[in-house]
Order: sequence, then C-alpha cells, then structure tokens
Amino acid sequence: MTDIRNMLSVYFIAGTQDCRHLDLPPQTALLTILAEALKCGISCFQFREKGAFSLQNRQQIAQLAIQCRDLCRRYHVPFFINDDVDLALKIQADGLHVGQDDRPIEQVIAQCQGKLLLGLSINTLQQALANRTLHAVDYFGIGPIFATQSKADAKTVVGLDLIRQIRQQGINKPLVAIGGITAETALSVRQAGADGVAVISAIAQTADMSSTIQQLQRN
Repeated sequence: MTDIRNMLSVYFIAGTQDCRHLDLPPQTALLTILAEALKCGISCFQFREKGAFSLQNRQQIAQLAIQCRDLCRRYHVPFFINDDVDLALKIQADGLHVGQDDRPIEQVIAQCQGKLLLGLSINTLQQALANRTLHAVDYFGIGPIFATQSKADAKTVVGLDLIRQIRQQGINKPLVAIGGITAETALSVRQAGADGVAVISAIAQTADMSSTIQQLQRN
C-alpha cells in the first residue's frame, strides 16, 4: 500500500521538453536526468511529455514512458503519467495525473477502474470543495503557487493562500504544491499545509542534484 503523503514529498515532473539544456538526444537527456534524480532521492515521478519541443510521435512517447517506468521501478519510486489514461493503463503505470481541462474526472475514474493512483489538479477553492469527497482521487495538485516558466499553459498564480484555505475548510486529502517552487521556497509551501512539493525545472536544471533534492526533502 503506497503512503500517499510520503510519496508526494519530492515529486519530480518532466518530459524531453524540460531537458533541452543538455547536449544530448531528447530521450537520452530525460533518462539521464531522471536516473540522477532517482539516485538522489525523489519520491515520485510524473512523465509529462507535453507542449512546445515535446515528442509528437505516439510510439516514441510510449517507448520513452516504458523506459522511465522501468527506471522508477528499479528505485521503487511510483511512476505517474500526465493526462493519458490509455497509455497509463497500457504500460501499467502506478498512477495518472489529470488537470481541470482534461476530460471530466468521473470519466477518468470510471476508465481507471481502480487500477491507477489518481491525482487531480486544483486551481481554486471551489474546485477543491467540489472534489473533496471523491475517494478515488488520491491527492490534489495545488497550483501554480508561484510564477512558472515550465508550463506555457499555466493557470493564474494562486499563492500559498489557496493551500491554507483548503486546509481551513477541513479538507484533509493529501496535497502536493506545484508551480515555480525552488529549494529555497519549499519550506514555506510545507508550512502552508502541503504534504510535498512538485517541481520541474528546480530538479531538471539544477547544477547540484544531490544538494537540491536534499533541500527539497529537508524543507
């Protein structure tokens, strides 16, 4: 049984589009960064191949997802896929994360049939209240907390207040915060009531993977 709160502690999200700073082929770049992040102690990984500069070939995406899944299994770290229910089920991922703009969450729950851990993005207090009783949703992803350059389609910044408001409403569902979080701001996010931090560039572009992940954990 996965301990969801511990799983959310340092939640790394990435695709090839986030690893272009390395002078390597796209798939190799992602796998290189993921292997190092796993070695240094991330608690969860979400494969998010989306947006400008991402792979477009479905077969290549599936093949890369399998390679990421196998790396995560070697380190006993849960492997999530962003948004693609069919792919997550096909390759037996551990979980799936969906946003508010993807298909209705009830449809996703029905399609998953309890075979996947499930995360749902929350951008407003109203969304949190509307989905608080969905037991099939294992955690909420709250954000964007700060401004972020990693997602071209990022929503309006919600700040730490949204995390506090959700907790003040008595919503005890596990929460992971996302959006512009760094090793320096992770503590404030946890103090606001989040169980963990989800990051893209803070890990993908760090010059010192071990130190960054230690800071994200310690905070």
